[in-house]
Amino acid sequence: MAALTSSGHRADLAAGRFVRAVNYHNTPRSQRLALREELVLYSKRFASITLAELDRFFATGEWQTEQPAFLPVFYEGYRTGYDVAAPVCEELGITAWFMLCTGFVDCPPREQEVFARSHHIGLIGEDLLDPGSRIALSWEEIAEMAQRHVVSPHTASHVGIADVHSPADFEREIAEPKRKLDAVTGQSAPAFAWLGGTQWGMSARHDLAVREAGYRYLVSNTSIHRIA
Repeated sequence: MAALTSSGHRADLAAGRFVRAVNYHNTPRSQRLALREELVLYSKRFASITLAELDRFFATGEWQTEQPAFLPVFYEGYRTGYDVAAPVCEELGITAWFMLCTGFVDCPPREQEVFARSHHIGLIGEDLLDPGSRIALSWEEIAEMAQRHVVSPHTASHVGIADVHSPADFEREIAEPKRKLDAVTGQSAPAFAWLGGTQWGMSARHDLAVREAGYRYLVSNTSIHRIA
């Protein structure tokens, strides 16, 4: 493999050989217009791609579009993903990726604020206007979103690689979230993401667990890794 140079990197970017993953978390209702305007700007310069197109790129090294590609990725599993982010993306013809913490979704509505605050899931005033109301997505919403977008796990408990040690940890945070999503959506969740966006290759043990769980992509802060 040739050494990566700054000029070569710029040339690859200009040629559209990279996917820009744009990361989002909560998408408040009050910021719907701002989100839409931002995604409109991305859409003018980049092409939103589907999972099938991403699979084809890794298989052939070729894009079906002349524009460079981008993926908007929405983390954690906020209810506003269904109420705000998904409708905006659908209005603009964009395929979004929703990386969900299944433990957040599983939490009864009255316990979701405590779960969020104890698991590094940020909240704002809008989320708490109706105390005890649902903050996270429901499984019914997830099943519906999966018909138009990519839905995959971001662990169960919003944990990083350093927090997963025992066989029980691996089962709870890596394998079980995929089984839950697959059962709800009738699809095979393609990707996994750690809290902190740890990339592939940092721990052979954790990499093996992700692969054996049946994922084919790892989404990190800097890359989308094809692993199977």
